[in-house]
Amino acid sequence: MAVYAAAAGVLAGVESRQGSIKGLVYSSNFQNVKQLYALVCETQRYSAVLDAVIASAGLLRAEKKLRPHLAKVLVYELLLGKGFRGGGGRWKALLGRHQARLKAELARLKVHRGVSRNEDLLEVGSRPGPASQLPRFVRVNTLKTCSDDVVDYFKRKGFSYQGRASSADDLRALKGKRFLLDPVVPELLAFPAQTDLHEHPLYRAGHLILQDRASCLPAMLLDPPPGSHVIDACAAPGNKTSHLAALLKNQGKIFAFDLDAKRLSSMATLLARAGVSCCELAEDDFLAVSPSDPRYSQVRYILLDPSCSGSGMQSRQLEEPGARTPSPERLHALAGFQQRALCHALTFPSLQRLVYSTCSLCQEENEDVVRGALQQNPGAFRLAPVLPTWPLRGLSRFPGAEHCLRASPETTLSGGFFVAVIERVEAPSLTGRSVSTRMHTQPSPKEKEETATSCSCSHAAWHIAGAPGC
Repeated sequence: MAVYAAAAGVLAGVESRQGSIKGLVYSSNFQNVKQLYALVCETQRYSAVLDAVIASAGLLRAEKKLRPHLAKVLVYELLLGKGFRGGGGRWKALLGRHQARLKAELARLKVHRGVSRNEDLLEVGSRPGPASQLPRFVRVNTLKTCSDDVVDYFKRKGFSYQGRASSADDLRALKGKRFLLDPVVPELLAFPAQTDLHEHPLYRAGHLILQDRASCLPAMLLDPPPGSHVIDACAAPGNKTSHLAALLKNQGKIFAFDLDAKRLSSMATLLARAGVSCCELAEDDFLAVSPSDPRYSQVRYILLDPSCSGSGMQSRQLEEPGARTPSPERLHALAGFQQRALCHALTFPSLQRLVYSTCSLCQEENEDVVRGALQQNPGAFRLAPVLPTWPLRGLSRFPGAEHCLRASPETTLSGGFFVAVIERVEAPSLTGRSVSTRMHTQPSPKEKEETATSCSCSHAAWHIAGAPGC
């Protein structure tokens, strides 16, 4: 099957540092991206186990034309995956000749290590942790539909809607075909862990966005009102950009920057599917964007989610086993870039509110960057207090750091994340609204029926200035 060759190619690319698993999967042109990504990730997770079994069984000595990466994928599928059910082609026949020996070597390895389950053969860092048990969060794209209609749709499909969760414990307890509304993020639905919606028609039509819970915080806390001009400084892959567009109701302008042409192309497709019509994509370095350019004279909101170590991302651990503890040299380089980007963002003359976020666990990329930027702008900006009931706060490295937010699989049921909301002191409030209060009083879908006059679920026309095909 073509998926095995594609997976072997991705593994070879990762080993030779040609790119990340996700990047190589998306650039492979393989049609079923989800299937390929899952196969590569699981093969990579069991890489050391598979190497040991293949070597003990003498597979590569017996099959001299079989390349090592392809052998690893095939042996994973035979011993740990789906077992070539309904396919496999000539590879099934080839592995069939060695099946008994391979299974015997896997059993011998378990005996040698004193374990009974396949998962117990994994190194501690490769075993399924809290992140693998997280609920599946789904953001309702209000540019195309509304929460009421999505809830009703799933109820018609046999799901049981449990209303708004009252705590994280409600989310942890999700099982079967039950789902809830998140207690913090508006329009965010939670399904049981491992719920697969990648092929769901509402997702494919752009009505649903599969997005980590913490990843929804930056746009939610930036909270630009419709008609605003917003910069998304490091925008790809685009989920946060589409969230901003939904908050703006496609009214206003989003200037989205990224240096990676391939990621921008994928982002253009994502935004088109989501019905975004207020975004202008640019293949530019945000640091090279001039704050004095008249085009950005009305920018009062900036979302800055720069490149980071990714130490809070479960998927990054598969590609780089040491990613959770990046080297001091890498951290120094990343933090330097992040602080330059944040200080640059704070020079936009009309800026009133900025959200800085990373998917990193490291203080150097989070609290230290925020403290450095505030120290370079004494008296001009301050950290805004948001979400007072959020359980994880910033590390106490400087006064006010408790206003920052952190996230983790164990406590907030999300990937590792950091968020800081910075506002200009001269204009602490643009509209008089309190973000943290509004976020906790958002009505549930059914509660809105009494006040909502309509729920538009029509597709929005789309146009992305500067994007391919426009």
